[in-house]
Amino acid sequence: MGPLKGFKIVEVGGIGPVPFCGQILSDMGAEVIRIERVGGPPRLMPPQYDVWHRGRPSIAIDLSKPEGVAAALKLFDQADGLVEGYRPGVMEKMGLGPDECLKRNPRLVYARMTGWGQDGPLAQAAGHDINYIALAGCLHSIGRPGQPPVPPLNIIGDLGGGGLLLAFGMVCGLLETQKSGQGQVVDTAMVDGAANFMGIFYGLRAGGLWSDQKGTNLLDGGAPFYDAYETVDGRWVCVGSIEPQFYALLLKHTGLDDDPDFKNQLDFSKWPARKKKMAEIFKTKTRDEWCLIMEGSDVCFAPVLTMEEAMNHPHNVARETFVEVGGIKQPGPAPRFSRTKPEVRKMASKPGADTETALAEWGFSQAEIEGLKKSGAI
Repeated sequence: MGPLKGFKIVEVGGIGPVPFCGQILSDMGAEVIRIERVGGPPRLMPPQYDVWHRGRPSIAIDLSKPEGVAAALKLFDQADGLVEGYRPGVMEKMGLGPDECLKRNPRLVYARMTGWGQDGPLAQAAGHDINYIALAGCLHSIGRPGQPPVPPLNIIGDLGGGGLLLAFGMVCGLLETQKSGQGQVVDTAMVDGAANFMGIFYGLRAGGLWSDQKGTNLLDGGAPFYDAYETVDGRWVCVGSIEPQFYALLLKHTGLDDDPDFKNQLDFSKWPARKKKMAEIFKTKTRDEWCLIMEGSDVCFAPVLTMEEAMNHPHNVARETFVEVGGIKQPGPAPRFSRTKPEVRKMASKPGADTETALAEWGFSQAEIEGLKKSGAI
């Protein structure tokens, strides 16, 4: 089950990127155990809706108590990897920093998740996705000309530049440890991840092919052949006809192939007028009518779907892109493997619901568990 089967990971509870990382590693077959705070705030949703926390047990340990710290260290001693998302220095103050953990378990991959990184002038400042992608030059680049920047949900910082990069760092560390026999610290920062995602745009800007004026460039909605357009029924479609042959098909299907104003695809000066005309044409038909004309062709076309529509689109249904766990439709594991198939093992647990069972599975005796209960550490 899953390409990471056999690896044991401890996830020290956090928000945003840390649980998403735990979900990815669990989906891929790793045995992940999540440590929650005793008496911490309840989650916003019942477990069946808490997709990020699916697939692994939740245990509640009071890390302010010596007994709780000792229990956590016993888990870390057995683990191949650890992920944590506290501000720099917090794990050290609890006696759970990388120096202590690697001294006990030299093969441990200790992966740290922060917004600003483990060092630098902002390392101790609070922040959220929007702040990290702003500092990376990403937020400024998203939006329409003359309009405020548009927050792209929390996909770029929390999920892509955070949780996904954290999971990638963990897997890289695990692979290297198999060669060297030594663990190490992985410093993952959302500002670094967002900056990495912007690499191509920094390159285009350096080459004079990208403007700091958002909404005027090739991939930010500035090009008439790469944008979303409203249809007559108030819905939306999008086209991404970048390559010349795809652009030619777009012009053909919109009836513009003989229009001299649409020759010379990369004549930036004509883009605003072309966009206006393209918008008028797309508003002459419904979204479904445009789907009949363009969907599945090399125009590079797609209807802009709501989440409900996405779950029921024939392509997503055929590929089982969405799965049902605990009665809730949600995205399935990705990517896919031909032999070691990932899967979602269970829906999320309530915080701490699996404490005794999971500790027993990780080698704690019943006497040790009772001692932890008596001390209030669990």
